[in-house]
Amino acid sequence: MTLSKALVPSQSLPVRALMVVAGSAFIALAAQISVPMIPVPMTLQTLAVLLVGLAFGARMGALTVVAYLAEGAMGLPVFANGGNGLAFAGPTAGFLLGFVGMAWIAGFAADRGVKGVVATALVAMAASALLYVPGVAWAMVLADLVGLDTAKWGADSFASVWTWYMAPFLLGDAVKAVIAALVVSGGWAALKSRRA
Repeated sequence: MTLSKALVPSQSLPVRALMVVAGSAFIALAAQISVPMIPVPMTLQTLAVLLVGLAFGARMGALTVVAYLAEGAMGLPVFANGGNGLAFAGPTAGFLLGFVGMAWIAGFAADRGVKGVVATALVAMAASALLYVPGVAWAMVLADLVGLDTAKWGADSFASVWTWYMAPFLLGDAVKAVIAALVVSGGWAALKSRRA
C-alpha cells in the first residue's frame, strides 16, 4: 500500500484525477525553485518527482509525470524557469522524459512496501542515478540524430557531459533523495501515530 492510498482510502476516478492534477502542479511549482546553471538548471523538480512516485506508486506516479509533461508540451510554463514545450528541443529533454521512469521506479518500490528511511533513500538514489541515462543519452546521442548542435550544450564528449550534466548535480541528487525518504517515512510515522 502506498502513502496516498493510506491517506485517501477512496481511489475513485475523480479522486485519482485530482491527485494527478495536484501532483503535476506540485512538480511544476518545484521546478520554479531553481539555481541557474549552464546548460541545465538545478531545481527541486527531481525532489518533487521522487515524492510523487514514492507517495502515489508506480502507475499513478508515472501518470502524474506524463500529465506534467503534457502540460508543458501544451505551452504551459511548468518547466524550470517558466519553460514550456520548447524545452523538448533543448538540453533538458532527456531528463524531462526520464522523470517518467524516475517516478515509476520510486513508485514501484513503494508499491512493494518499501517504507524505512534507509531503504527509501537507497531507492530514491537509484532512481535519481538512472535519470542520467536518458538525460545524457539525449544530450550526447539523440540530439545529434535529429540534427541539433550538441557542442553548444557542452555535450560533445563524455568528459564535457560529466563536467556539465552530471558532476555538479550528484551531491544535490543525494540530498534530495534523503529528503524525499525523510518526508515519506515521516508521513508513514505520522499516519501510524494518528491511528494509535
